[in-house]
Amino acid sequence: MFVREMSREECQGVVAAGDLARLACCRGGQPYIVPITYAHSGKAFYFFSMPGQKIDWMRSNPKVSLQISEFASNRRWKSVVVTGTYRELPAQGCGNERLHAWSLLQKKANWWEPGGLKPVPQEISGASAHIFFCVEMDEMTGRAACAGEQ
Repeated sequence: MFVREMSREECQGVVAAGDLARLACCRGGQPYIVPITYAHSGKAFYFFSMPGQKIDWMRSNPKVSLQISEFASNRRWKSVVVTGTYRELPAQGCGNERLHAWSLLQKKANWWEPGGLKPVPQEISGASAHIFFCVEMDEMTGRAACAGEQ
């Protein structure tokens, strides 16, 4: 197997083709990683979530990483890592960007499930608890593996 660095264009191709990322955050020296559906536009990755651990952690430490992959086999894969900064898109004052995030996300099948489903019943509230947020990209790198030697 041969592993090589991917070009920026190759990384962008993996990002454009995908819709599921692993979102990593950290608080108090403890890492936390979850799968989440994303939409991408320019240097921003857009997400939807309900309140919970990842939101609490990103509010306290906005530096995050994303990992997006294409997997063909154990010897043929591509992996892109994005580092960036978490930023919430509040319902007031950020409406255009929030609407833009929703318009991109709603094109993805079941876009709300990874961020909206919880393993235990949730309280019904009169106020919307939906959170739209973005990760503003600082850096993007990638590696690809292929069978054989080079």
